[in-house]
Amino acid sequence: MAEARPTATGPGRALIAVYAVFALAATARAGVQLATRFSEAPVAYLLSAFSGVVYILATVGLARSGPGARRLAWTAVLVELVGVLVVGSLSVFDPVAFPRATVWSGYGAGYGWVPLVLPVLGLLWLFRTGRRLGPADH
Repeated sequence: MAEARPTATGPGRALIAVYAVFALAATARAGVQLATRFSEAPVAYLLSAFSGVVYILATVGLARSGPGARRLAWTAVLVELVGVLVVGSLSVFDPVAFPRATVWSGYGAGYGWVPLVLPVLGLLWLFRTGRRLGPADH
């Protein structure tokens, strides 16, 4: 039986590195916010923590091989895309609901829109590497 191409090779390594940086940045930022200013904007800070967890799961899923890791990566990257679109839209159309920015506010504007582009690149990479290896590829 043919197997999928590994996601942690070639351009996938750069993608994983960016995910790892965002996992660290979002988780650390949320940790500080939750510990020091939770009462100011609990929803925003909890969403930042959630995004950090999503980035961690995406990083792990993309860095590992096997069908379970691939499912994890697909799930995490899809949740990330939905999250950035929903939170981004809510923060733009109802800014009062988000008195403090999250990683996904304004579609990731505070992070150079990388949070909007990253899941698209992640999904494209998962799709591309999900094609089966044939005899000519070995």
